[in-house]
Amino acid sequence: MGIVIGIDVGISTTKIVGIKNGKVSAPIRITAADPITSLYGAFGKYLHDNDIMLQDVEQVMLTGVGAAYIEQPIYGLPTDKAEEFLADGLGARFESKIDHAIVVSMGTGTTFVKCDGDEIRHIGGIGVGGGTLLGLSRLLLNTDDHKQIVAMAQKGNIRNIDLQIGDISAHPLPGLPMDTTASNFANAKSDASKEDIAAGIIKMVLQSIGSAAWLASLGSDIRDFVLIGNLSLMPQCKEIFPGLEKLYNIRFHIPKYSQYCTAIGAALTYFEKEKKT
Repeated sequence: MGIVIGIDVGISTTKIVGIKNGKVSAPIRITAADPITSLYGAFGKYLHDNDIMLQDVEQVMLTGVGAAYIEQPIYGLPTDKAEEFLADGLGARFESKIDHAIVVSMGTGTTFVKCDGDEIRHIGGIGVGGGTLLGLSRLLLNTDDHKQIVAMAQKGNIRNIDLQIGDISAHPLPGLPMDTTASNFANAKSDASKEDIAAGIIKMVLQSIGSAAWLASLGSDIRDFVLIGNLSLMPQCKEIFPGLEKLYNIRFHIPKYSQYCTAIGAALTYFEKEKKT
């Protein structure tokens, strides 16, 4: 059996992985001006870096919004498309080894995919995600450089931006510790530093995603949430999501290849189809 290539094609960024004998090999990410350039650039680099010949590839599986622009086989290889929400679920389940969870795919916006054994289905989403973070940063910080925003936020003081329960109550409220956010940006001053604003933007986006994920689980017994997508790599995730875990008595998990889970899932859909034939 040859290698199966999974490709998550964005509008400008493509992520690619290979799966052979149940193992993920050397995922990479390429950014270009358009999805076609990004896709072929990523594919060529992946084959070169891993010393893979075209004849070694058994199947190419595409997913993501940019996959709609691809209407022909990649380099003449067998090529098919995977439904993105299914790819999210399969990839997150494979990487986290958790099969009863809600997958929180943090892209431009955020989608929620429920995994219950072999049942994987999209249950909703919100328009808050990486696009929100970058858009607000352009307006308030005059930059949409992701690394710069993260670095600025690490120097900021969130107390100068957010209103906490301790700011409005002399005693903890039931189930709400004194450091719980009462209102994002409610404590911001007109002369707030860019570092404080960056910290406020990131916390608002991540808290909104985490709280919405918890709300999406109500009515079920799910207590585990698998975070995937580019935002899962932000260092602030390791600070903000543990706080939400304590608040809601739930668990957030960030797999090793969280950034590449959708591409991994795309490749896995091929094996799922093979099982059924």
